Amino acid sequence: QVQLVESGGGLVQAGGSLRLSCAASGRTFSSYNMGWYRQAPGKEREFVAAIRWIRTGTYYANYTDSVKGRFTISRDNSKNMVYLQMSSLKPEGTAIYYCNGVVGAINYWGQGTQVTVSS
Repeated sequence: QVQLVESGGGLVQAGGSLRLSCAASGRTFSSYNMGWYRQAPGKEREFVAAIRWIRTGTYYANYTDSVKGRFTISRDNSKNMVYLQMSSLKPEGTAIYYCNGVVGAINYWGQGTQVTVSS
């Protein structure tokens, strides 16, 4: 069982920045595929970014097109943490942001953290 706990959400003006954090449990975190999703009011949950294990010490990051160049996903395996640095935020980025971890064939989710971008 993997537990994920997000933090760092809040209210920010358009054009501002936020950094989301996700703390994960487990002793083999370095091999987890980690990601961020978001769900805006009245919409389905959508993929934002992921950082996937390729081989020891090597990861691959990818992003949905709408956040490329503005968001950066990173991880600190020594702390079992994954981050989402969000810059140049837009009002359409208002959503609940969820941390996702994939361990083997099992998906784990955090409880979500609210991000509100005011215009």
